[in-house]
Amino acid sequence: MRKDEFLRAAALTPALADRWYDAVERALMEFDIARPQRAAAFIAQVGHESGGFVYTRERWGPTAAQQRYEGRSDLGNVVPGDGFRYRGRGLLQITGRLNYAALAAALEVDVLARPELLENEVLAARSAAWWWQSHDCNRYADEDDFEDLTRRINGGVNGLQDRYARWAVAKTALGA
Repeated sequence: MRKDEFLRAAALTPALADRWYDAVERALMEFDIARPQRAAAFIAQVGHESGGFVYTRERWGPTAAQQRYEGRSDLGNVVPGDGFRYRGRGLLQITGRLNYAALAAALEVDVLARPELLENEVLAARSAAWWWQSHDCNRYADEDDFEDLTRRINGGVNGLQDRYARWAVAKTALGA
């Protein structure tokens, strides 16, 4: 994918495309997401999750939902403060001590000790691509099953209309 294709696929300003292109392109290649159909779905999903490639850290209120991160054993949040410490980061908003630990082992980067590392472009993109691959998201992209892909990523269908709109733009730009 060329930078101009990425800019159009993600509907970014030239400055944001310059900021994100290299990191996203490398992550797509590293985790076998580079085919147009897969890349379009990935760009649409991370575009939604990151607010258009703007946020690499979950905006914290805390909201009622965010307060429920605390003490959630399914996320591995067993130490007081884990909910906030391991809030969503990266382009797909990796959340919870368990996910951070799995990511740290897979990428060999100690994001448990330094969760903020997931906020930089390279690790934000790599963490999203790692999560995508480790959760078999290519299968959903290959089958054009965007709603189930959204459920896989989000646990529901939050923002489905925006995700579909981003996907349509990305598919057109990448010829998927």
